[in-house]
Amino acid sequence: MKVAQLLPELNFGGVERGTVDLANFLVSQGHDAVVISAGGVLERELDTEVKSLQIPISKKSLSALMQFKALKKILLEEKPDIVHVRSRFPAWIYLLATRGMPNHQKPVLVSTFHGLYSKPWYSQSMAKSDSIISISKTVKQYIKDNYRISNQNIVNIYRGCDTEKFNQVPLESSWLDKWFADFPQTINKKILLMPGRITSWKGIETFIKLIHRLKDPSLIGIVMGPVAKNKKTYFKKLKTLASDLNLDDTKILFCDGKPDIENVYKISSIVFNLSSKAEPFGRTMIEAAACGSSVVGWDYGGVKESLSLLKSNGLVKLNSMDDLEVKVKGLLEAPDQLILNKEFTKEYQTKATLKVYKELLNTES
Repeated sequence: MKVAQLLPELNFGGVERGTVDLANFLVSQGHDAVVISAGGVLERELDTEVKSLQIPISKKSLSALMQFKALKKILLEEKPDIVHVRSRFPAWIYLLATRGMPNHQKPVLVSTFHGLYSKPWYSQSMAKSDSIISISKTVKQYIKDNYRISNQNIVNIYRGCDTEKFNQVPLESSWLDKWFADFPQTINKKILLMPGRITSWKGIETFIKLIHRLKDPSLIGIVMGPVAKNKKTYFKKLKTLASDLNLDDTKILFCDGKPDIENVYKISSIVFNLSSKAEPFGRTMIEAAACGSSVVGWDYGGVKESLSLLKSNGLVKLNSMDDLEVKVKGLLEAPDQLILNKEFTKEYQTKATLKVYKELLNTES
């Protein structure tokens, strides 16, 4: 079996990580794997047996859309049995590439809906697949609500956490020494962590206000995530809010995203997801739980689904600061002892996806 995955690029992100994990798994099982994208830093994590082919489709533009000719050439040369599209714009490019192509030359098409997309009309490219994978039941319901897709054509496969990376193996003292040297204000403090990129809908303002309400000198809040160029003004707004609430860097700390986020999870008492928009899944909640941290999030969308399956005590009534404060104080007194569901592991995700492919091709090989 040859599987080609199609996505904008291979830089950091959940979609990109899942693509790499699946490609490497496929070759480990004796299959051929191709990744088609604009490339990126995660290319180096692909198995040497995975073929990575680059076409410039990372940004939506007319010139990128015209890459359908290059994609058609790749499809005719590689002859994949399955093409797995993971993003809307590349899916439109694929549809252009295969327009007019004889049916016997067309691969089986699989798409994964990774989000609760805000423009259903634009997402139609993802709905024109032989099989659709949803990353949560929340996303599955979104698909059913917006497209005429029969239930049997949608398969629910949760996002998978790499338990070799996210686990409860004790931290090395050398890592801790460097952390405390870099962030001495966290010494002897209970850490409340808000991970994720800096953007207005991630609930960072709510998190800052929570730290202010708690007024606990034994706690420190950490906002950890990258700041894009177009978010610098918003980032300044966040720092101004903290300053207005008399929260200096011994009470709330802003730092960039870290590639070893799993270690930060391990030293955190609670990890938060307070997004103002419903999340499709809530990947950070699963990763943090795998590392032994308690997790807190609003009781809606994919976060509610994930935390409910984890049997977490951290579900909070939507937008209730009072309930949020009570839940946090409770978890600081009695932390959750969470066990990661097998459905939330990388192993389960990759095997379940391979099963979808085999069923579509009606093969056991």
